[in-house]
Amino acid sequence: MRTDSWRRLGAAGYRLAAVNPAAGSDPTPLDEAGRALLIDAAREVARRAYAPASKFPGGAAILAADGRVFVGCNVENASYGLSMCAERAAAFRMIADGAWRIVAVAIWTRLAEPGSPCGACRQVLAEFAGPGCEVILAGTGEAVVHTTLGALLPRPFTFHDVESGAGTD
Repeated sequence: MRTDSWRRLGAAGYRLAAVNPAAGSDPTPLDEAGRALLIDAAREVARRAYAPASKFPGGAAILAADGRVFVGCNVENASYGLSMCAERAAAFRMIADGAWRIVAVAIWTRLAEPGSPCGACRQVLAEFAGPGCEVILAGTGEAVVHTTLGALLPRPFTFHDVESGAGTD
Protein backbone atom coordinates (compact mmCIF):
# COMPACT_ATOMS: atom_id res chain seq x y z
CA MET A 1 0.00 0.00 0.00
CA ARG A 2 1.38 3.42 -0.86
CA THR A 3 2.21 5.82 1.92
CA ASP A 4 -0.47 8.32 0.86
CA SER A 5 -3.11 5.56 0.90
CA TRP A 6 -1.85 4.41 4.28
CA ARG A 7 -2.24 7.89 5.73
CA ARG A 8 -5.86 8.04 4.56
CA LEU A 9 -6.60 4.54 5.84
CA GLY A 10 -4.79 5.05 9.13
CA ALA A 11 -6.67 8.25 9.89
CA ALA A 12 -9.59 7.63 12.20
CA GLY A 13 -11.85 9.55 9.81
CA TYR A 14 -11.31 7.19 6.87
CA ARG A 15 -14.43 5.25 5.89
CA LEU A 16 -14.06 1.86 4.26
CA ALA A 17 -17.81 1.38 3.84
CA ALA A 18 -20.81 2.43 5.86
CA VAL A 19 -22.09 -0.78 7.41
CA ASN A 20 -24.48 0.26 10.21
CA PRO A 21 -25.84 -3.14 11.26
CA ALA A 22 -28.85 -3.21 13.53
CA ALA A 23 -27.91 -3.21 17.19
CA GLY A 24 -26.87 -6.67 18.27
CA SER A 25 -26.90 -8.16 14.78
CA ASP A 26 -23.91 -9.49 12.92
CA PRO A 27 -22.90 -7.48 9.85
CA THR A 28 -22.63 -8.60 6.26
CA PRO A 29 -19.15 -9.97 5.51
CA LEU A 30 -16.57 -7.78 3.79
CA ASP A 31 -15.70 -8.27 0.16
CA GLU A 32 -12.15 -9.25 -0.87
CA ALA A 33 -11.14 -5.63 -1.54
CA GLY A 34 -12.23 -4.61 1.96
CA ARG A 35 -10.36 -7.53 3.50
CA ALA A 36 -7.22 -6.61 1.54
CA LEU A 37 -7.42 -2.99 2.76
CA LEU A 38 -7.74 -4.11 6.38
CA ILE A 39 -4.80 -6.51 6.06
CA ASP A 40 -2.68 -3.79 4.42
CA ALA A 41 -3.55 -1.35 7.21
CA ALA A 42 -2.65 -3.92 9.89
CA ARG A 43 0.65 -4.74 8.17
CA GLU A 44 1.57 -1.06 7.76
CA VAL A 45 0.81 -0.07 11.34
CA ALA A 46 2.87 -3.04 12.59
CA ARG A 47 5.91 -1.14 11.29
CA ARG A 48 5.25 1.38 14.05
CA ALA A 49 5.20 -1.24 16.82
CA TYR A 50 7.48 -0.75 19.78
CA ALA A 51 8.68 -4.26 20.60
CA PRO A 52 12.23 -4.07 22.02
CA ALA A 53 11.78 -7.15 24.22
CA SER A 54 9.89 -9.60 22.03
CA LYS A 55 11.02 -8.33 18.62
CA PHE A 56 7.50 -9.37 17.58
CA PRO A 57 5.71 -6.47 15.88
CA GLY A 58 2.00 -6.79 15.41
CA GLY A 59 -0.67 -4.66 13.84
CA ALA A 60 -4.45 -4.62 13.90
CA ALA A 61 -7.05 -2.79 11.83
CA ILE A 62 -10.64 -2.63 13.04
CA LEU A 63 -13.59 -1.79 10.81
CA ALA A 64 -16.26 -0.11 12.92
CA ALA A 65 -19.96 -0.26 12.08
CA ASP A 66 -19.90 3.35 10.90
CA GLY A 67 -17.29 2.47 8.27
CA ARG A 68 -14.28 4.02 9.95
CA VAL A 69 -11.05 2.04 10.23
CA PHE A 70 -9.01 2.18 13.44
CA VAL A 71 -5.46 0.87 13.64
CA GLY A 72 -3.21 -0.12 16.50
CA CYS A 73 0.20 -1.69 17.03
CA ASN A 74 1.72 -3.45 19.99
CA VAL A 75 3.63 -1.30 22.47
CA GLU A 76 5.88 -3.05 24.98
CA ASN A 77 7.06 -1.78 28.33
CA ALA A 78 9.96 -2.82 30.56
CA SER A 79 7.28 -3.67 33.11
CA TYR A 80 5.82 -6.42 30.90
CA GLY A 81 2.31 -6.32 32.35
CA LEU A 82 1.94 -2.75 31.11
CA SER A 83 2.48 -3.75 27.47
CA MET A 84 -0.40 -3.39 25.01
CA CYS A 85 -1.27 -5.68 22.12
CA ALA A 86 -2.22 -4.26 18.73
CA GLU A 87 -5.84 -5.46 18.90
CA ARG A 88 -6.53 -3.72 22.20
CA ALA A 89 -4.73 -0.55 21.06
CA ALA A 90 -6.99 -0.41 17.97
CA ALA A 91 -10.15 -1.14 19.99
CA PHE A 92 -9.37 1.54 22.57
CA ARG A 93 -8.63 4.04 19.81
CA MET A 94 -12.01 3.19 18.26
CA ILE A 95 -13.80 3.89 21.55
CA ALA A 96 -11.83 7.12 22.13
CA ASP A 97 -12.92 8.32 18.68
CA GLY A 98 -16.60 7.62 19.35
CA ALA A 99 -17.31 4.32 17.61
CA TRP A 100 -18.73 1.40 19.60
CA ARG A 101 -19.33 -1.60 17.33
CA ILE A 102 -16.69 -3.74 15.59
CA VAL A 103 -17.65 -5.27 12.24
CA ALA A 104 -14.33 -6.88 11.33
CA VAL A 105 -10.71 -6.95 12.43
CA ALA A 106 -7.53 -7.84 10.58
CA ILE A 107 -4.46 -8.87 12.56
CA TRP A 108 -0.98 -9.05 11.05
CA THR A 109 2.11 -10.60 12.63
CA ARG A 110 5.58 -11.26 11.34
CA LEU A 111 5.01 -15.02 11.16
CA ALA A 112 4.79 -17.05 7.96
CA GLU A 113 1.65 -18.73 9.30
CA PRO A 114 -0.79 -16.17 10.70
CA GLY A 115 -0.78 -15.67 14.45
CA SER A 116 -3.87 -15.53 16.60
CA PRO A 117 -4.96 -12.91 19.15
CA CYS A 118 -4.20 -13.57 22.80
CA GLY A 119 -7.00 -14.29 25.27
CA ALA A 120 -7.09 -10.74 26.64
CA CYS A 121 -7.49 -9.31 23.14
CA ARG A 122 -10.25 -11.79 22.32
CA GLN A 123 -12.12 -10.71 25.44
CA VAL A 124 -11.75 -6.99 24.65
CA LEU A 125 -12.91 -7.54 21.06
CA ALA A 126 -15.93 -9.46 22.38
CA GLU A 127 -16.95 -6.42 24.40
CA PHE A 128 -17.62 -4.50 21.18
CA ALA A 129 -18.38 -7.22 18.61
CA GLY A 130 -20.79 -10.08 18.19
CA PRO A 131 -19.76 -13.70 17.71
CA GLY A 132 -20.12 -13.33 13.93
CA CYS A 133 -17.51 -10.55 13.76
CA GLU A 134 -15.10 -11.41 10.96
CA VAL A 135 -11.49 -11.93 12.08
CA ILE A 136 -8.80 -12.00 9.41
CA LEU A 137 -5.38 -13.32 10.39
CA ALA A 138 -2.41 -12.65 8.12
CA GLY A 139 1.36 -12.90 8.24
CA THR A 140 4.37 -12.82 5.96
CA GLY A 141 3.37 -15.96 4.05
CA GLU A 142 0.58 -16.51 1.57
CA ALA A 143 -1.84 -18.04 4.06
CA VAL A 144 -4.72 -15.90 5.32
CA VAL A 145 -7.07 -17.31 7.93
CA HIS A 146 -10.71 -16.18 7.94
CA THR A 147 -12.58 -16.95 11.13
CA THR A 148 -15.05 -15.35 13.52
CA LEU A 149 -14.77 -13.99 17.01
CA GLY A 150 -17.25 -16.64 18.15
CA ALA A 151 -14.93 -19.38 16.88
CA LEU A 152 -11.96 -17.82 18.70
CA LEU A 153 -13.87 -17.11 21.93
CA PRO A 154 -17.03 -19.22 22.08
CA ARG A 155 -18.17 -18.14 25.57
CA PRO A 156 -16.93 -14.64 26.39
CA PHE A 157 -17.41 -13.16 29.83
CA THR A 158 -19.86 -10.27 29.41
CA PHE A 159 -21.66 -7.68 31.47
CA HIS A 160 -24.68 -9.95 31.22
CA ASP A 161 -22.70 -12.43 33.35
CA VAL A 162 -21.89 -9.69 35.85
CA GLU A 163 -25.53 -8.59 36.04
CA SER A 164 -26.75 -12.18 36.41
CA GLY A 165 -24.50 -12.70 39.42
CA ALA A 166 -25.17 -9.34 41.07
CA GLY A 167 -26.66 -9.62 44.54
CA THR A 168 -26.00 -13.35 44.93
CA ASP A 169 -23.90 -14.81 47.70
